[in-house]
Amino acid sequence: MYIFVILSLIITVAAQIHVHAAYSRYSKVRNERGITGAEAARQLLLDHGITNVGIEQIPGKLTDYYDPTRNVICLSEGVYDQDSVAAVGIAMHEAGHAVQYAQNYAPAKLRNAIVKSTNISSTVSYLLVVAGILLGGGSGRVGYSLITLGIYFFLAVIFFQLVTLPVEFNASGRAVRSLRDSTMLNSDEQKGVRKVLSAAALTYVAAVAVSLLQLLRLLAIRGRRR
Repeated sequence: MYIFVILSLIITVAAQIHVHAAYSRYSKVRNERGITGAEAARQLLLDHGITNVGIEQIPGKLTDYYDPTRNVICLSEGVYDQDSVAAVGIAMHEAGHAVQYAQNYAPAKLRNAIVKSTNISSTVSYLLVVAGILLGGGSGRVGYSLITLGIYFFLAVIFFQLVTLPVEFNASGRAVRSLRDSTMLNSDEQKGVRKVLSAAALTYVAAVAVSLLQLLRLLAIRGRRR
């Protein structure tokens, strides 16, 4: 059982180290034109004819996100008014999410529709598995049934993560294409953006890998109750 926990920890830590290293490196590289993250995000929106999306600054580091309920792009302190290569890439990625919603990109709509139920499924799954272990005894049918039900709820979490992958990759792709077709950044700066966004994308791939390992662990636990 411990091998699943160790592998999950290694994958998670490695992904976080990679993304923070890329961000740290390119947050110190200013783009030649002095374009800030907020300006870059606004430009991508204008390129798609979108003028009704708000852009605001929020506290924190790498806390950037697009809020579809308010139609607002929230950029962290190190991105909003900073002119680093990393800031431009991250801001345009979030603007890419806004474009997805404006264009009714199906995976983004699906992810938003199931996010609340997925959060509930995650909690219920954990509670059912714990209950199955505590109440099921050594090899009781009750424990087996509860853990099985918990696994079904956990599958909903994995489904959500799988839906998230194309959403995140598509948003980054929109950012990269927009930069390629514009004159905002030079070729070297664009390479930096791609490295930052690729590192960020790996965190989502890592999350899926960790969840699959967790699924294997749950199946192994259930097998002991059979």
